Amino acid sequence: MKAQVLHAPQPIAKMPLRVEERELPPPGAGEVQVRVAACGVCHTDLHTVEGDLPLPRLPLVPGHQIVGRVVALGPGVSGPALGARVGVAWLATSCGHCDDCRAGRENLCADARFTGYHLDGGYAEAVNVPAAACHALPDALDDLHAAPLLCAGIIGYRALMLSGVEPGGRLGLVGFGASAHLTLQVALHRGMRVAVFTRGEAHRAHARELGAAWTGGLEEASPWPLDGIVNFTPAGPTVAPALAQLRPGGVQALAGIHMSDLPAMPYSAIYGERVLRSVANFTRADAAALLTLAAEIPLTPAISTYPLTDANRALADLAAGRIRGAAVLRPGN
Repeated sequence: MKAQVLHAPQPIAKMPLRVEERELPPPGAGEVQVRVAACGVCHTDLHTVEGDLPLPRLPLVPGHQIVGRVVALGPGVSGPALGARVGVAWLATSCGHCDDCRAGRENLCADARFTGYHLDGGYAEAVNVPAAACHALPDALDDLHAAPLLCAGIIGYRALMLSGVEPGGRLGLVGFGASAHLTLQVALHRGMRVAVFTRGEAHRAHARELGAAWTGGLEEASPWPLDGIVNFTPAGPTVAPALAQLRPGGVQALAGIHMSDLPAMPYSAIYGERVLRSVANFTRADAAALLTLAAEIPLTPAISTYPLTDANRALADLAAGRIRGAAVLRPGN
C-alpha cells in the first residue's frame, strides 16, 4: 500500500512527508483493518509534521480523521462487521480503569494513545486501528464530507459545550477554519447569535454566508458582550483581546492542542469571574453526540480535496490559510 511517511519533523515548506510503499500486516488482537476512502487534514497534523508536538515515535504516518470500510478483523473482534463504513478519530485507546476513564473522561487518561501520533494514521491507503476506536457514521454524509467531522467537528463541539454558552446565547469564534465553520453551524442550530473574529476577508465572507451575525478583527469590539468564546487559533497573543470581548462570568475555551506562549496580561483582563480553559481531546460520548447531531442539522462541511500524493501541499495550504473549510485527502483506491 501507499502511505505518506514522516521520518523527521521539518517546516512544511520543506515537504517532509514522503510517499512510500509499505506492507501492512494483518490486524492484531482487538484491531480491524480499514481501507481508507478519505482522511481529513488537521492543524494537529501540521503541528506533528513540523515538530511543534513532541513525537513519541518515528517514522510515523499522520492522519486522524479517517473514513473507510472494514476489510479485515483481528482476533477477538466481534464488531464492527466486515464491510462496515466507519470513522476513526484522534482518540485511539485509553486504559479504561483510571479515575478519569471510569468517570467518562477518557480524554484525560494519562495512558491514552492517539491515531496518527502514537499509532500510524490515515495518510495511507489502509490502516490497522483498534476496533474500539471505530465510530458509526451518518448515512447523510458521503465519505469526503464525513471526514472533517472526526476531529474538526468533534473538537469544535466539545469546545462549544465547554464554553458554557446556552441555546440562544451569544458566542464568539476566534479564527475561522475547518473546526470553526462546523462549530458555527452547530451554534446556529442551537439558536445562538455568533460573532466571528478572523483576519482574512475570504474567511469573514464564508462566516457570513453560513449565518454569522457579525465578523471582524479582534481589535474591534463585538456589537454585544459575549457569553462565551471558542478560540481556534494557535496564537497565544489572541487570548487577552478575546477575554476583553467577554461579559463577566463568560468563558474562553482554547480549542487547539498547541498554542504559542500566552503573553503577560493584567489581572483585570480576567477579573469579573471570567474563565480561561483548555480543551483536551474528546470523549467517545462527544463523538457520538456530534455524529448524531451532524445527521440531524445536517452539518455541511466545505471541503477542498487533494490526492494522497499531495499531502504536503494540503498541509502547506492549511498553514497559509488558503483552505475554505476543511482539506481532505483521497487515496484514490
